[in-house]
Amino acid sequence: MAGPRHSSGVQKNLALVPPVGTRSTDFRDVFEAEFGYVLRTLHFLGVRGADAEDVAHDVFLAVFRHFADYDPSRPVRPWLFAFTYRAARDFRALARHRATALGDAERFVDPSPLPDALAMRAELQALALRALDVLDEDERAVLVAHDLNELAAPEVARALAVPLNTVYSRLRRARSKFEAAARRFRAQEKNQ
Repeated sequence: MAGPRHSSGVQKNLALVPPVGTRSTDFRDVFEAEFGYVLRTLHFLGVRGADAEDVAHDVFLAVFRHFADYDPSRPVRPWLFAFTYRAARDFRALARHRATALGDAERFVDPSPLPDALAMRAELQALALRALDVLDEDERAVLVAHDLNELAAPEVARALAVPLNTVYSRLRRARSKFEAAARRFRAQEKNQ
């Protein structure tokens, strides 16, 4: 199967998707086109390491169950973000996952070929991930959706089922907390 690497269990689940010509075939297209987006979003929402792919599969199982509710006239990413956010929130709510999610920030590796740029980028990403971990779940979701995934504020409001003004308020608070945390972590690194 072309596209992202999937475990054999997911390929078996995709085998259950009805044949071409039925509405559910669109699910396969969405899965293959957006798996990377969901993985990246989970990473930004604090689900990292080996758990990210498992949670991504859980996201797509939920998407599959609700695929008949999807309105194809609307963009798919905001709709997927709602599922991804809830899965990440539920995952992080489990106490056994908190230490893993916080500890994985330093292990994130970018496969970029330039060593100096790679080192600088990894440091910045680790710093950004630590700063994201400071935010509460609602603020983090809005910041990730809007600033990192580049969803428009109205799309974020629909995906999270909150009023538009709430999105703007959370975004403002999240940016402020994120910037303060990043400055604090940078100062701590310089003092070490």
